[in-house]
Amino acid sequence: MDFRKIQLPREIHTGAGIIENTGSICKDLMFKGKALVITGPNTLKIGGEKVIESLQNENFSVETHIIDKASKKSVLEVQNMAKNAAVVLGVGGGKVIDTAKLASTRSDIQFISVPTAASHDGIASPRASIKNERGSVSLEAQAPIGVIADTEIISKAPFRLLAAGYGDIVSNYTAILDWKLAYRLLNEYYSDSAAALSLMTAKMTMESADAIKEGLIESAGVIVKGLISSGMAISIAGTSRPASGSEHKFSHALDIIAPKPALHGEQCGIGTIMMMYLHGGDWKSIRDSLKLIKAPTTAYELGIDPEYIIEALTMAHTIRKERYTILGDRGLTMEAAEELATVTGVI
Repeated sequence: MDFRKIQLPREIHTGAGIIENTGSICKDLMFKGKALVITGPNTLKIGGEKVIESLQNENFSVETHIIDKASKKSVLEVQNMAKNAAVVLGVGGGKVIDTAKLASTRSDIQFISVPTAASHDGIASPRASIKNERGSVSLEAQAPIGVIADTEIISKAPFRLLAAGYGDIVSNYTAILDWKLAYRLLNEYYSDSAAALSLMTAKMTMESADAIKEGLIESAGVIVKGLISSGMAISIAGTSRPASGSEHKFSHALDIIAPKPALHGEQCGIGTIMMMYLHGGDWKSIRDSLKLIKAPTTAYELGIDPEYIIEALTMAHTIRKERYTILGDRGLTMEAAEELATVTGVI
């Protein structure tokens, strides 16, 4: 028989000020003893100190480790510190959460995600993106046992991060189209329920685009819920397919070749515009919704020279070659890439 395991967060806590309940949440989850808090140099003050105080108020002994990048070295450092911990908490952005998530997985210790920004769906997914010499690699990890997303803190983060989270959610549209294509052409495994959740998440988030404003706690809540839903779709599918397709390949290619890449979600948003065009879908609606929340839709707004956009398009098919997408096995020619970026207004 074909057995599958679906790992989802046991508890999800969202709302303004919820971070101050971290200690009681961990206690309710039956943790006791040592809690290892992983955070960044900036997010220590933004959210880390509140988490530490809350844990200490519930009689946890707390050890703290500060990281500045999601690398193999950072993961090993956290693994070494996690040996006697009851739980690992990642308090920060994507680098912190991905490092803590992967290290806790390899140490066989439960992990709690405490995002201070909502820029990508890693806050609840069973994947971790770790930097290497060729950009970044997405690795399998455990889903967090809990998510504590303080929407007040997230609303105070630079709005660019929230807009990037929106771009990551919108990219579900082309990710699902690519997944369906692979299912039809290659008989790749396809989950109707995971795909439905992913598409519903993208649709509902896009419908709320005009309400997503800078500094609003409610806006942070919309994006947080969307990113958590995307992460859960990945867990249900057992693959990142529901939220990662040709648009993510494009983004990863930019990470490799661009001297200064933009945010992951920003690049995925622009990738979604172009990949939706290739699929023959409504790419203009994607573009217009990104414009509505002031997310970048052009190379100029990304801060990346057009030549790198074109080069990334021509090499995107070589990223994760086992994952079939609209780009096929041969990818785009230089001429086709330039035409695609021009027609969609990216360059």
